[in-house]
Amino acid sequence: MVSSILRSAGYKVGLYTSPHLIRFNERITIDGKCISDDEIELFVNKYKKDIDEISSTFFETTTAMAFTHFANENVDFAVIEVGLGGRLDSTNVVNPKITAITPISLDHKDILGDNLLSIAREKAGIIKKNIPVVIGHQEKNIKSYLHGVANTNSSPAIDIEVINDVKLSSSGTHFKTKWGKFMTPLIGFHQAINAVTAITIIKSIDQNINSSTIQKGLEKTVWMGRMQKLSTDLPLYYDVAHNPAGIFAMINTIKSIHSCLPNIVLCLKGDKELELISNALEKNYETLIITGSKEMELMEAHELYVALTKFGLTKNVETQNEPSRAFSNLTNRVRETKHPGVIIGSHYIANAVFDKFGIFM
Repeated sequence: MVSSILRSAGYKVGLYTSPHLIRFNERITIDGKCISDDEIELFVNKYKKDIDEISSTFFETTTAMAFTHFANENVDFAVIEVGLGGRLDSTNVVNPKITAITPISLDHKDILGDNLLSIAREKAGIIKKNIPVVIGHQEKNIKSYLHGVANTNSSPAIDIEVINDVKLSSSGTHFKTKWGKFMTPLIGFHQAINAVTAITIIKSIDQNINSSTIQKGLEKTVWMGRMQKLSTDLPLYYDVAHNPAGIFAMINTIKSIHSCLPNIVLCLKGDKELELISNALEKNYETLIITGSKEMELMEAHELYVALTKFGLTKNVETQNEPSRAFSNLTNRVRETKHPGVIIGSHYIANAVFDKFGIFM
């Protein structure tokens, strides 16, 4: 959203995100255009000796590639998404104009810590001395901690405002702020929060960007795999939600739009918090179809089924080893039950989803 708004204001904007859905090139874009295969090859060939010499990781190399590309193309702004955590992330070498910490939830506990405060300590590592930090909606103790770190670093802490009159539909999210009324085609209460976070960042960067320009930027925002509609005829969606907070957000969004529970296809990597995910799903679906594939770096369907049933998730649950067949079963369930359907759990299944539903990037 930040990148899209800045582009609408006339700036040349680099965007670095991860992971990608289909092609590696998606991670590094300028004004919406992905880095080319030739530019990737040129970077790797030029710096291969250095990469090998320091044993640079995949993400470290990718980050260096993004920064080099943005510098070579002389962007006005580079919007950089942290890979994991913040404190030790390779993106944290920059001296930014502003930083932002979005709502913190339990994820990657094996790396970041097994509670919100531990994770917040890692996230707070991006707070720089004298650099403003925008703080998204947080639990009270987490918000207090982040403000404390900001104060220690003499960094102005900017809380996002309370959002009013959020209205969801299958075509987007409408909301009202002190800057006016806005709409984003991204669907969900959490997307209203994301949008207000983006607007807060924009207003801190350039006060001259007006509400009309902000709205144009929001309208042009595309985020594949986030409550993405898969059909014009049926209420079918794809959402990469893979932790309890993301699953709760997805379910609340579906219930708000359709006033009923969804049919779900679920796939997960083996490093996820299965007990917490099971708790998030319990009593929150019409039918649950579990699928997976080792070839896609996902748990096999039966393996995931056994793990979830240990936590009591057994009602209206079925397995399907082949993801494509799971998607077909979901489509049939949507037709039969008149309840919406959503595929959740991973970026790694995106290629199979898009192939099945004829979506091209």
